[in-house]
Amino acid sequence: MSHSPERTPWYRILYVQVLIAVAVGIALGYFFPDQAKALKPLGDGFIKLIKMMIAPIIFCTVVHGVASMGDMKKLGRVGGKTLLYFEVVSTLALAIGLLVINLLKPGAGFHVNVADLSATAVQSAHEFEGKAHTLSTVDFLLNIIPNSFVGAFTSGDLLQVLFIALITAFAITGLGERGLPVLHVIDRTGTVFFSIMGIVVKAAPIGALGAMAFTIGSYGIGSLQKLLSLMLGFYVTAALFVILVLGGIARWCGFSIFSFLRYIKEEILLVLGTSSSETALPLMIQKLRALGCAPSTVGLVVPTGYSFNLDGTNIYMAMAAVFLAQATDTPLDLSQQISLMLVAMITSKGASGVTGAGFITLAATLAVVPGIPVESLALLVGIDRFMSECRAITNLIGNGVATVAISRWEGEVTPEILNANLHPGASLPPPSLS
Repeated sequence: MSHSPERTPWYRILYVQVLIAVAVGIALGYFFPDQAKALKPLGDGFIKLIKMMIAPIIFCTVVHGVASMGDMKKLGRVGGKTLLYFEVVSTLALAIGLLVINLLKPGAGFHVNVADLSATAVQSAHEFEGKAHTLSTVDFLLNIIPNSFVGAFTSGDLLQVLFIALITAFAITGLGERGLPVLHVIDRTGTVFFSIMGIVVKAAPIGALGAMAFTIGSYGIGSLQKLLSLMLGFYVTAALFVILVLGGIARWCGFSIFSFLRYIKEEILLVLGTSSSETALPLMIQKLRALGCAPSTVGLVVPTGYSFNLDGTNIYMAMAAVFLAQATDTPLDLSQQISLMLVAMITSKGASGVTGAGFITLAATLAVVPGIPVESLALLVGIDRFMSECRAITNLIGNGVATVAISRWEGEVTPEILNANLHPGASLPPPSLS
């Protein structure tokens, strides 16, 4: 006699716990701001726990995925398709951001004089500008090479981990049969790291509560009012990008973007609570594998996308830069805005899913565009934390759709398999690199 599996109580479902924690954090930040600020270590601690696991998981995933391909021609083909996809969609995100900000003109009429901005805000803006100087193209490329093999795991730079993982995968492939035992060890090691992540992620509600309580307690809901039009425009633009652009790509792949959003709802809420898309990276790898995408494709596309396919960051940079030009009465003609887009295409490649990275790349972009005072960044310091959540969520969704699109392009998964696995009743198999 068959029977259905026992249903998990609603209060034990992770995304429900995270959603409740976010609501509680907002309430604490609003009604008890001083006490809420003291909860910041909860959010910081959780993000550190997640980041602790990202490097080894990415290393094992990429090494196993690439080395398992065996065929270097396939690797080159998948890599080429991935970079082409990233460049086209990222450029489209920048163009849409520029189009919307020119239509809405939320900064027009502000007539901001940078001399009137608070000293603290201007100081914060200059700090971001200082960090942006490290994002030159040469420094960015050199920084991909770690100082040591182990150093890649301690630097927190995902591209360094990706670099040594690819080299390791090539070396194992070159060993042929002799490399198989090493590949088996990496497979089993990755399974252990995924199990550790399963333990760590149980603390997600606590981390989300602390991060959200601190944000509302520090900046207050009232601080959003003055720049609400920019925020609203950015959120609407990001939503339209997900529904129309990514939705169109999803339709081409044979599935509904809304089904996909339901499928990754836990990861979206986790990013909402922490404002970092990296916190959901290991879970996304599992979800995309369970969806039917080949482990080799997931292992290559997802980590690369976190540095080269940041749709939300691109939309934000285009809109924020032109907004600051409008607010400071700095005229930008069409050629200057195209130049801005070209610069942003380069600077955005150095951004990762970490909170604040989008703001730093914006500073790097403004430093190259003459006329817009870098001090005007002070206007956005207070609301950047709120906008970073939308950036991170859009980045997360964009990389998920990109992985499925490349997998479909390679013929690894069919629309029938995708839709069967996207069904709400589909269960997630135990994490494995095989």
